Amino acid sequence: MLTDVDDTLTWEGRLPAEALQAMYRLAQAGIEVIPITGACAGWCDQMARTWPVAAVIGENGAFVIERDGRHLRYHDTQDEATRARHRVQLADVAARVMAQVPGLAPARDNGYRRYDLALDHAQEVDPVPAADVRRALDAAHAAGVQATASSIHINLWLGDFSKRLAAQRWLHRRFGWSDTDRAAHAVFVGDSLNDAQMFEAYPRSVGVANVRPHLPHLVHPPAHITTAPGGFGFAEWVDGCLRDTPR
Repeated sequence: MLTDVDDTLTWEGRLPAEALQAMYRLAQAGIEVIPITGACAGWCDQMARTWPVAAVIGENGAFVIERDGRHLRYHDTQDEATRARHRVQLADVAARVMAQVPGLAPARDNGYRRYDLALDHAQEVDPVPAADVRRALDAAHAAGVQATASSIHINLWLGDFSKRLAAQRWLHRRFGWSDTDRAAHAVFVGDSLNDAQMFEAYPRSVGVANVRPHLPHLVHPPAHITTAPGGFGFAEWVDGCLRDTPR
């Protein structure tokens, strides 16, 4: 099971006990859980160390952290010299985007990021209107960088990686799965527009209830939508999934 984190496993900035218990139940049932998120490397390291997960795909596909017994293994897409050059370019683009779109601010977790740079549009700042978030994305794209918006951040990066591509590569390395195998055996759970590629790639996808406002803008909506939001919706879906799974 591949799952987004912010407002999919969490809700209102917290990880509900129900969501953590659901991940443990999946692991005990032999179903591997892989958070795939725009979250910073620092948080992803913590998830990989302390959550019952097989791996974490972080910063929108920039790297994978896998558990290897008591140790963690990082699989990177760029070396440090490349990342350092990119950080300078991203800082310049971020300054220009913030000058064009009032209300945005640098995300407080940028010091823990290895690849991307995040702008806060709804985490610790007053929520920026959706139209302005789209305007910020357009400005970033026009400046030549990759950009996507989660429920709380606008993430900017340089490089050929994405959640969809990283998940595809990990599942092939882990299981040797083809596109057909992924469609048959993997599920993705998400909540927002930046999950659009994953909803398209995984026909058995799930949206937690707070995805509903985004449905008019999703060409490929999730196949199932929970009644509860965030981590409560995730736990709701896991309950049904395990209840229907043959023993």
